[in-house]
Amino acid sequence: FARLLVGNTDQVPNLTYATGLFVPDSFAWCQTPSGKTHLLLSPLEIDRARREATVDHCHDLSQEEKHLPKKNPSYATILASFLRRHGVRSAQVPAEFPLGLARSLTQAGLTLHPTAEPFFPSRIKKTPLEIAHITQSIRAAEAGLARAVEVLQATKIRRNKTLFWSNSPLTSERLRIEMEVACLRHGALARDTIVAGGNQACDPHERGHGPLRADQAIILDIFPRSGNTGFFGDITRTVVKGRAPEPLRHLRDTVVRGQKRVLQQTRALANGNKIQTELRTWFQNQGYPTELQKGRWTGFFHGVGHGLGLEIHEAPRYATPSLPLGTVVTVEPGLYVPGIGGIRIEDVVLIRKGAPKKLTRFPNVWEIR
Repeated sequence: FARLLVGNTDQVPNLTYATGLFVPDSFAWCQTPSGKTHLLLSPLEIDRARREATVDHCHDLSQEEKHLPKKNPSYATILASFLRRHGVRSAQVPAEFPLGLARSLTQAGLTLHPTAEPFFPSRIKKTPLEIAHITQSIRAAEAGLARAVEVLQATKIRRNKTLFWSNSPLTSERLRIEMEVACLRHGALARDTIVAGGNQACDPHERGHGPLRADQAIILDIFPRSGNTGFFGDITRTVVKGRAPEPLRHLRDTVVRGQKRVLQQTRALANGNKIQTELRTWFQNQGYPTELQKGRWTGFFHGVGHGLGLEIHEAPRYATPSLPLGTVVTVEPGLYVPGIGGIRIEDVVLIRKGAPKKLTRFPNVWEIR
């Protein structure tokens, strides 16, 4: 089959992979049955694409419109005509391909075949350059974490264990801004950074809000995207300003040991699903079962990790039957117990035949005095 992608590069990272471009407006990429690759773009982008795109041919959307007899044709009509002129009658598309456009192309006589991710299987194994790009974004994430630690070190503990920084309460929102600005200074954009303290940290994707307090776990999870390459970094540390209570200290120690167990087993062709299941059982044996309590999940109720690259969550998930050689994944076990807190520690590794190569290098900070 031929292959077809339509969208912008923020919504469809496969387009950046296929073209090397960053384009905010919708455009089309196709690969014909002969293997030739084509882009169909607006006049706004065509000249830049001709200079920079890693494709065989670039086509101006306004010029393609002239091939049609009807004035002001729809985008779907132009695209269907363009595809037919280049010998495309059927094409593979991602499972997330726009439904309305798919219906219009089907009505125009094209046959579309939805394809599960990865649309480009070659994305799973990272090239040396891609690994360098991911590592660069991890360094930006680490700069964000370093700023968080710096702020917390300068923070004072006031009445009711409220944290004060620069003469006002330190909130999740304020610390998040400091972290994200640090990433920007390293050329990466961080969005939805998690700064969640206390019981908020028991919800793994809670961004965090309101005043932060001493002697409670604060999950710091930051995942910036490079403005130059489009690749993501990702790292999580859990810290305490002050002194952790013994139950929280034991929870954190268990997660540290759990991550170490996983890293010792992680290598090419290892059964990630089995490793994840065994970790959940091990956590249960340490006194932290994964279960619903009063309608709320506790324990270890997410995956060990995920692929990382042009998407923050991309194939493969860690829990795959056979971890692919050369892929980059996160290893981020966590335990969440309301009333005690949440702990998550996340590092990024490159899967090799032997022990994985850790791409993160930020220390596993804990208590900040």
